[in-house]
Amino acid sequence: MKKFLVGLLAVIGFFSIVAVFGFAVLVLLASSGKPTVPSSVLLEIDFEQGVIETIPPDPLAQLMLDDTMTVPMIVEALEKASDDRRVKGVVARIGGEGIAMAHIQEIRDAVLRFRESGKPAVAWSETFGEFGPGNGGYYLATAFDEIYMQPSGDVGLTGLIYETMFMRGLYDKLDIELQLDQRHEYKNAMNSYTHREYTEPHREVMQSVIDSRFTQIVRGISETRGLEEDEVRDLFDRGPYLGEEAMDAGLVDGLAYRDEVYATMRESVGDKARLLYLPAYRERAGSPFNKGTTVAVIHGYGQVTRGGSRFSPLDGSVSMGSDTLTRAFRAAIDDDRVKAILFRVDSPGGSYVASDSIWRETLRAKEMGKPIIVSMGNLAGSGGYFVVMHADHVVAQPGTITGSIGVLGGKMVVTGLYEKLGISYDGVHTSRNSSQYSPNHPYDDAGYERFQAGLDRIYADFTQKVAEGRGLDLERVQEIAKGRIWTGEQALEIGLIDELGGIHVALDAIRATLDLAPDAQLKLREFPRVDMPWFAGLIEKTENSDVRSQAIVESLREIQPQIRGLRQAGWLGDPGVLVMQDYRALEPRVQIP
Repeated sequence: MKKFLVGLLAVIGFFSIVAVFGFAVLVLLASSGKPTVPSSVLLEIDFEQGVIETIPPDPLAQLMLDDTMTVPMIVEALEKASDDRRVKGVVARIGGEGIAMAHIQEIRDAVLRFRESGKPAVAWSETFGEFGPGNGGYYLATAFDEIYMQPSGDVGLTGLIYETMFMRGLYDKLDIELQLDQRHEYKNAMNSYTHREYTEPHREVMQSVIDSRFTQIVRGISETRGLEEDEVRDLFDRGPYLGEEAMDAGLVDGLAYRDEVYATMRESVGDKARLLYLPAYRERAGSPFNKGTTVAVIHGYGQVTRGGSRFSPLDGSVSMGSDTLTRAFRAAIDDDRVKAILFRVDSPGGSYVASDSIWRETLRAKEMGKPIIVSMGNLAGSGGYFVVMHADHVVAQPGTITGSIGVLGGKMVVTGLYEKLGISYDGVHTSRNSSQYSPNHPYDDAGYERFQAGLDRIYADFTQKVAEGRGLDLERVQEIAKGRIWTGEQALEIGLIDELGGIHVALDAIRATLDLAPDAQLKLREFPRVDMPWFAGLIEKTENSDVRSQAIVESLREIQPQIRGLRQAGWLGDPGVLVMQDYRALEPRVQIP
């Protein structure tokens, strides 16, 4: 009898739990109606929370980064808001650094287009750098109608600096032999391992890139703040600026706290305007590109690798997996509704084989009558350029880093280090070249010849395909290749891209390619589709909700710099043979916001 009662109670308890859970699910589903945009809205953007290129096509990334602003999200939301009568204006919080150069330019373009609607757009900052640089943040802020800063803040205009950590001395002390080589003198990704300072070609190209980007910043500030370019350069030479000094120099329009700025905005747009964060607005209002001619959108984000695209929450690294990308292209090719493909690329390169696989699918798309228009993000170099070089039209921001047409490779021989540590290796082999890829054996003469032949083969293939894809003489490609990186502005001059601009310009190019009207509507459809876990839709979201565990997020934020340091030292895997110099300082990664 006792066992019967226990069993009965267990059954009742089980079904009670099921009933409660089912009721909870029904409540969540019943209350999950999509919120609407209020009748009067002041759109709020918080750039201090960070901006990434896109959320990787990974279920974990989709859950963790659901509320994170992406570049396409900002562009689409501001495009929608400019024609939305409910949106009365924009107020943005901006900090110092942290947003990539080409992303800043993409956002600036979107803000300037929004301002054409006649609606106010105001930037506010606690400080443009606190005892640190604020060049990027201030450059972004100058796209807005007015700039306000907290009285205790600074404007950290100090100019740009690129610094490279060289580890040759460390490897010498560890007795690690570096057997590395590249094609050619500008392919400097391994220089931080093999040298103690810049080589002349390395210094030349880095100075050229930093000068080009700095000129773009000066020009942008000059145009939007009504200053001569020489005046702007002089302001950089005299920075940083304290609050009152920034006012006197005309860098900001007022010193005010957040509540004062928002009160002024409400006076301008009306007291009834409700604040709404941009991600929430984008979700509620929808995309401005949801009807019309169908265009496939494929994101090539991160280091190019074989296999599927991946996201690492530990260091924020993302990969452009060839399996994921080729599958996306095949799906777009087979979809009769798709008339063109927008290929958005932000990548420092990586695997030659993976890059070639993706390149092949771009060629197939063109052969099947699906034109490919490329929009470059912050980086599209080496393997990141390889995958786009046969596109019908290539668009890049002036500050995009591209080119790096070259190859590198080799290995680190660690037997000396092991001997210092008292570690020894022994082994058996079957063939003369069995140790070709072993880190315990240096190349012999035959092995070194095979290694060099591999570099030559890849470089010849790369340059030949660039010549064919870009319609350039091979001799001309040989001149501009050699592993050298270029800004988008420089790349336009030498024929590596077709036009300067961002996503908006790329969409105009699609309309022109398809012989559509300049204002023809487009329906953007992302490939591949991400399969989310079944429970993701049951997570209740509010206007400013954060479904992530704050403790986990904080832990990841602390870990990321250490993991990236190990990756920079070359101790977390091979970056691939088609990778840009100094790419680790610029590579796409997801900083946990």
